[in-house]
Amino acid sequence: MVTPSGLVLLTDRRLASGSLLTVVKRAVRGGVAWVILRERDLPYADRRALAVALRDLLPPGRLIVAGPDPLGADAVHLAEADPLPAAGVALIGRSCHDTPRLSIEDYVTLSPIYPTRSKPGYGPALAPARAAGFAGEAPWLALGGIDTPARAAACAAAGARGIAVMGAVMRADDPEQVSRELAAAFGAARVARGAQGSTSSDLEDDLVVPR
Repeated sequence: MVTPSGLVLLTDRRLASGSLLTVVKRAVRGGVAWVILRERDLPYADRRALAVALRDLLPPGRLIVAGPDPLGADAVHLAEADPLPAAGVALIGRSCHDTPRLSIEDYVTLSPIYPTRSKPGYGPALAPARAAGFAGEAPWLALGGIDTPARAAACAAAGARGIAVMGAVMRADDPEQVSRELAAAFGAARVARGAQGSTSSDLEDDLVVPR
């Protein structure tokens, strides 16, 4: 099972510095490897059309839909209280804020790693090392306040498979450049960690070459 890794972008059209599709396209050029479509307030038909448009910007299988309905594909990311999706979904993630209690989920996000502008007062912040302790053996993405290369690198050093980022890219005047900097810092730190004992297969998906 291929689980999300590298730089993962969560969408928020209200924060976007331009049209959502334009921001995502530029972020993918900068090194975003996966996208999680949020926008759960949209009418079903509009959200499904947006999912189709976003899939055209990504390699096959790299769009994940927030919520139990995959909108015609087979990857979802669930909130803590969401029910499991119907049979046939190939990739399932779950949002967690402490030790994951998983059944068939394939990965988790742990948040908030750092204080975040998008959700002020949300926390307390876990920090990378504590999040890694909560995750245990579960593949995990660090989420929340990862808005600098140094923070991206710290998450990689702690063992995160990826960093899930929203505001830092959505708000950016240059989403491509911000994505490039975060992806590069995370990837370099993952490679350095790999040299200390991780397997090369753990690193393959992190090494996204910006377009």
